[in-house]
Amino acid sequence: MLPLSGIRVLDFSTLLPGPLASLLLAEAGAEVIKVERPGSGDDMRGYEPQLDGTGAGFGLLNRGKRSLALNLKDANAVDALLQLAATVDVVIEQFRPGVMDRLGLGWDAFRSANPRLIFCSISGYGQRGDNSQVAGHDLTYAADTGLLSLASTKDGTPVMPPTLIADIGGGALPAVINILLALRRREQTGEGCHLDIPMADNLFLFSFWGLAAGFGAAKWPRPGKELLTGGSPRYGIHRASDGRYIAAAPLEDKFWQAFCETIGLPAHLRDDATDPAATLQAVAECIGSRPSSFWEQAFSRVDACCRVVRSLEEAAADPGFAARGLFDRRVFVGRRELPALPLPLDPKLRDPVRSAPAPGVGVDNQLVKRPVTEFDKPFTL
Repeated sequence: MLPLSGIRVLDFSTLLPGPLASLLLAEAGAEVIKVERPGSGDDMRGYEPQLDGTGAGFGLLNRGKRSLALNLKDANAVDALLQLAATVDVVIEQFRPGVMDRLGLGWDAFRSANPRLIFCSISGYGQRGDNSQVAGHDLTYAADTGLLSLASTKDGTPVMPPTLIADIGGGALPAVINILLALRRREQTGEGCHLDIPMADNLFLFSFWGLAAGFGAAKWPRPGKELLTGGSPRYGIHRASDGRYIAAAPLEDKFWQAFCETIGLPAHLRDDATDPAATLQAVAECIGSRPSSFWEQAFSRVDACCRVVRSLEEAAADPGFAARGLFDRRVFVGRRELPALPLPLDPKLRDPVRSAPAPGVGVDNQLVKRPVTEFDKPFTL
């Protein structure tokens, strides 16, 4: 039996944070029912690339789920969902705070229908506070929390993040953690609860080292000058002679000494505490004197925490990841079979065979009693 077998999740969310959270729950055995806009459904369905009319990203994030297509401004649809609430363990939503209440589907309404229900609200800045109604996206949350300033060049120019860190690290993963803790708490108390998951708040965790330096010693991080932001010879990215890059992270002394020997760093520069800038410049010159293929072979023979920077395409084809079965799971998106999205779940806790595709819009409307109203008309908020 899977850990979440028998758990039913009603998911009102779209795009990435909520759908990724409910995918993790589904992979652990939960039944996930998406509630979508009639007609077009989740906006992610329309994103490129399209495979037979389905967005590939939607297919990867929503495999194995069910779908209701309901007009949430229709009173009968709201009544039907609140009736369904009696059979639901978890609700996930990521509307702007207050929207679910205005629709008659807020925490109070669901709690009245099912006091044991866990109601998880994912938002940019939380359910209360001065910024609760401020619109935002991943990039602006990273800007507001100072995280973007840490990924800057030496002149202070912020660098575009390579991924949606707030959606994943500030939204989806904290939502799953809190849902699981709330389910455990329900076992102890018999009570449900409302979970407030603010993506911006949760980004501060990623700056733990900067907060420690700032609060502890009044030494707030400077762009490109700290240990983890390119200011140290022991942690940086260097261009090889063929234009590719080497990620070098020999932080500990044993790795640093092996690194210095491998690149041939002059002995008088190996004490990087004496003149870090000079050592850093010399490291860059050494790496820049040889092609990446040379360094790949050289570093493969020593423990120095150094790797060639790969493209995503190269990484996905790496034999080391393939040997772990990372992309063995398959899922159909349209008529195309794709590798399923790798997830941070131990195989012992995952459905070993789940490969059902993402649902069509509203294919499971039989789960609610269909009232004779304009149930399926599109709605806007």
